[in-house]
Amino acid sequence: LPDYPHHLIQRGNNHQLIFNTPADYRRLLEVLEEAAKKCQVAIHAYVLMSNHFHLLATPQTVQGLPQMMQSLGRSYVRYFNATQQRSGTLWEGRYKSTLIQGERYLLACMAYIDLNPVRAGLVADAADYLWSSHGHYIGRRADKLITPHPLFWELGNTPFAREAVYAELVHAGITVAQQTALTRSALSGWALGEPDFVADLQKRTARRVSPAQAGR
Repeated sequence: LPDYPHHLIQRGNNHQLIFNTPADYRRLLEVLEEAAKKCQVAIHAYVLMSNHFHLLATPQTVQGLPQMMQSLGRSYVRYFNATQQRSGTLWEGRYKSTLIQGERYLLACMAYIDLNPVRAGLVADAADYLWSSHGHYIGRRADKLITPHPLFWELGNTPFAREAVYAELVHAGITVAQQTALTRSALSGWALGEPDFVADLQKRTARRVSPAQAGR
């Protein structure tokens, strides 16, 4: 659905590496920026891991996200196969995604994405990982791929205030319940939010957004 934030995960086939060199990470970000702009999708957060990546994004149109991911997938696979002298698929099927309630889960989802390298044991501090949007949000660098969500702007009246609040939010981490909910919803495709929010979503689409009630 347009104008709602979505959490996406794309994995390498059979958990294989999708990045081998720094140039690979940079190439995917370049392709993502081009595809997001073309398909009218705002990228709020990302992290590129060795065999998968996460995005938090809001599309402006119904077809924005699938078109962006199709364009990104095809372009990057062509590049990767050419540089690695390989052929065939790179992805583990279609990307996983879910729509989330921004007021309840957007900042938690951003922190969840930023903390991926910490959970994987790659760095002790999210700020030390190069291939994520975290550096942009704490003032370490300017990332032209990123479009901050309005909820991020509400963290403070100045850039410094917002950066400090967000850095502390990520440093504090998220709860086990939040982590579980964000992972489960993305992998299952069920919308993540309070019951009234999910019920309202269901009125807007013919596709089921939550599991059906168990039968007899």
